[in-house]
Amino acid sequence: MHHLTSHARIGLVAATAAGRRHARSVADAWPHARLVRGESVADALRTAWADCDAVIAFLATGAVVRILAPLLGDKRTDPAVVVVDEAARHAVALLGGHAGGGNALAEAVGALVDARPVVTTATDAVDLPGLDTLGWPVEGAVAAVSRAILDGDPVRLVADADWPLPALPPNVRPCAADAEPTGYRLLVTDRLVPPDDRTAVLRPPSLVAGIGASRGVPADEVRDLLHRELTSAGLSPASLRCLASVDVKADEAGIAATADALGVPLVTHPAVALAAVDVPHPSEVVRAAVGTPSVAEAAALLGVDGRPGDAELLVPKTASAMATVAVARHAPRGRLAVVGLGPGAADLRTPRAVAELRRAAVVVGLDQYVDQVRGVLRPGTRVLASGLGAEEARARAAVAEAAAGRAVALIGSGDAGVYAMASPALEYADERIDVVGVPGVTAALAAGALLGAPLGHDHAYLSLSDLHTPWEVIERRVTAVAEGDFVALFYNPRSRARDWQLGRALAILAAHRPPDTPVGVVRNASRAGERVHLATLATLDPQVVDMYSVVVVGSSDTRLVAGRMVTPRGYRWRS
Repeated sequence: MHHLTSHARIGLVAATAAGRRHARSVADAWPHARLVRGESVADALRTAWADCDAVIAFLATGAVVRILAPLLGDKRTDPAVVVVDEAARHAVALLGGHAGGGNALAEAVGALVDARPVVTTATDAVDLPGLDTLGWPVEGAVAAVSRAILDGDPVRLVADADWPLPALPPNVRPCAADAEPTGYRLLVTDRLVPPDDRTAVLRPPSLVAGIGASRGVPADEVRDLLHRELTSAGLSPASLRCLASVDVKADEAGIAATADALGVPLVTHPAVALAAVDVPHPSEVVRAAVGTPSVAEAAALLGVDGRPGDAELLVPKTASAMATVAVARHAPRGRLAVVGLGPGAADLRTPRAVAELRRAAVVVGLDQYVDQVRGVLRPGTRVLASGLGAEEARARAAVAEAAAGRAVALIGSGDAGVYAMASPALEYADERIDVVGVPGVTAALAAGALLGAPLGHDHAYLSLSDLHTPWEVIERRVTAVAEGDFVALFYNPRSRARDWQLGRALAILAAHRPPDTPVGVVRNASRAGERVHLATLATLDPQVVDMYSVVVVGSSDTRLVAGRMVTPRGYRWRS
């Protein structure tokens, strides 16, 4: 187990009333956590160790160490263990560290019970990515190479291809594969390599095994054939991204069991999609049986997402009595995370946004937004910052970096898909790039929360900037919103160069709703200088609005209740 998921089984063990109270708080918040009981605390702790993916013990650290020490096996499979003291002052990541999810679990439970997380893993302590935190299997001299990275010793990075790795410190330098093999090395490869005491090997998810089989094929036969062919080709099973087959084999127990044993998904494709793939060894017998002349080779080439253009068949189809296997290598694609940072306050930035910023090797964004997150970035992160008005250039730069095989985070305020960087970037992104969208709290949502509940019913976002949209188009949209009686949210409402558009938009709305319709103006929501101003359509002075503001105009149903804008949902309205 390398990373805890939301479905991980978490066992809670406590000995005292205070400990049980904290454990109940965790169990109430996390449906996947449960209090484990036994004839004794030691018995409960051993049961949790055996049955759960992670353990949170509300006990003394020494007691937990003495009880669990005889049970320790392999850090790659042992449960993560976090110890919380009775007063819930500290949450200590005792076992599991970064690879097993212990550090993240300590952070999460600490936030839940207001305890300070204590993380002693060396790489985490100095803010470097551990080799076993990249989401890929790692083998070989992991401890020695990690120590060298920490100590600042030269470490040669040798990769078979340009995989999107996170930021690495400057002492880890790319090097040609044929360079003199001295010193510490970090290899990124799917090939089997002889081990030594100075080389760690990261296994990228580059291989897809296509599987064909007769009905009722034993799992042992599939597994043995696959392992034999991988070994014969000098390929590591740790680099398998998935097993792939035809749709009619989705319920084939022997194939599914093999995928489960390998810890990879089973992906299936329609026969018509497989039939369209050009393969070296088509079979009319196979076509007659399942509707495609190839299962194993075609499925290996289609891989996870059905794009065979970036795949190379390394192992042509090979058959046993009831199974057929083929293996393809898929070229890496760059990674572009389009990240919404929220309205500005750090505590309104999502954990997923922080994780993507720390996953990136390159961060691209407006200079003022980059300044907000510099403290989050890992050492060695390359930053491409630029000023206002360079949105298209930033989008192109981010896509170009990702197309070169790098892990890139393109950042914007609020939600990156709302008047921000997602749309210009995705206009340029092609199939060479994996795109990850990270939603953020928009300026409208932040403003709405400060104003009360103005967005309780239908509403529309509009930008009043005519830099990219002709005013005639904007005016038609404002008119439609007015006629439809939507709550209106105006972005980019007013600037020194554009000082009349807001007044015109308000006049259009005023022709369709009462003059006492509430209007809210929020400036710098969640940031320094935050200001909330309430008025009506009849009294709002546009002079209080600037480019740092969001203007919210109520519908004909919006009311002021105790100084807050409220738009009823329609269930009932109390006058």
